[in-house]
Amino acid sequence: MSADSDILIVGGGLNGPALALALARAGQRVTVIDALPETARKDAGFDGRAYALALASQRLLAGIGIWDQIADQAQPMLDIKVTDGHAGLGPSPFFMHFDHAEIEEGPMGYMVEDRHLRRAFLDAMDAAPLITQVDGRVVAQSVAPGAVTVTLEDGRSLSGRLLVGCDGRASGTARRAGISRTGWDYGQTALVCAIEHEKPHHGVAHQFFMPPGPLAILPLTGNRSSIVWSEKTATAAAINALPEAEYLAALRPRFGDFLGEIRLAGPRWTYPLGLTIANSFIADRVALVGDAAHGMHPIAGQGLNAGLRDVGALAEVVVDAARRGEDIGALAVLERYQQWRRFDTAALALATDTFNRLFSNDNPLLRLGRDLGMGLINSVPALRRGFVREAAGLTGDLPRLLRGEAL
Repeated sequence: MSADSDILIVGGGLNGPALALALARAGQRVTVIDALPETARKDAGFDGRAYALALASQRLLAGIGIWDQIADQAQPMLDIKVTDGHAGLGPSPFFMHFDHAEIEEGPMGYMVEDRHLRRAFLDAMDAAPLITQVDGRVVAQSVAPGAVTVTLEDGRSLSGRLLVGCDGRASGTARRAGISRTGWDYGQTALVCAIEHEKPHHGVAHQFFMPPGPLAILPLTGNRSSIVWSEKTATAAAINALPEAEYLAALRPRFGDFLGEIRLAGPRWTYPLGLTIANSFIADRVALVGDAAHGMHPIAGQGLNAGLRDVGALAEVVVDAARRGEDIGALAVLERYQQWRRFDTAALALATDTFNRLFSNDNPLLRLGRDLGMGLINSVPALRRGFVREAAGLTGDLPRLLRGEAL
């Protein structure tokens, strides 16, 4: 059966285009299908959303030709400060401070706004002759010998040798392939916004753990920061419904005054927090990437980074298989991808789940234990360096693109 493309990718957010560009640069024909029209995706303005890209993820973006387009809008993260305490009472005297100077490779990562990243991906796909972009919603998929076919809402059909679901936690690709999920809700909601502040942040990212949930203050370019603020779901709904002045009044005691006066920059967002992992990352001629495979608590800012590790691993497995003359959609090929990513993902999910449960409470014994633990880590250079390398995404079995090498 002839195919329209080698690979069909459902989902044009971030992981889908990254995978498409990686595969196309290695000679694969790729079709990216997204339910949102390209014009709507290109017209996105500043909305406060931003991503913490680990150093390894930055290497992947450089390897697929994206980084040069966004480097001027990226804010290096030079330090990370982790504290524990209560809103309005200040942090515990025990803390962790991770300095990028403890590793040789450079900044631990970068903060990049959603609008810059999406536009760079769209422009790069437009310029890639082996990538076809299709607007439309997939309503069905089927597998035949040597091929997989998807049907769009308007009746069009597209075929390929491999179908990749990059379509989020409620992945239709996974559901249609019969892949179930395991997970639970945390009873927490993240309040997300961007703020402008009076004083410079000096490239320092802050994570402040409070009993209802953590507050992340992540540096953007200029005197701006991205806020990811977790609260119990009912509390978050009440705060988000407040007028701007009262919303800021609720944020200030949690935020503190170390950056001077603050004000909102752009709209506010909320999203529920939970853990969800696909029970398999593959099916017959189907692979899942990013949130379609795993969705975790943002406590370590690893959501997009985990997705880009999937991208690097799947691209490497597929390209290497194609060079050997193998069927890139064969289950034996896709099993290599699953074996590569499954354990790492499960370990990261366990770590984020444990950290959230350990820190999102006010048990005095647990609080004492975690404070002493942070103080110990901070006082031992080898432990600090290990955490810095972990934050930079430099540990584990990294795909070539995340090591800064070509496919």
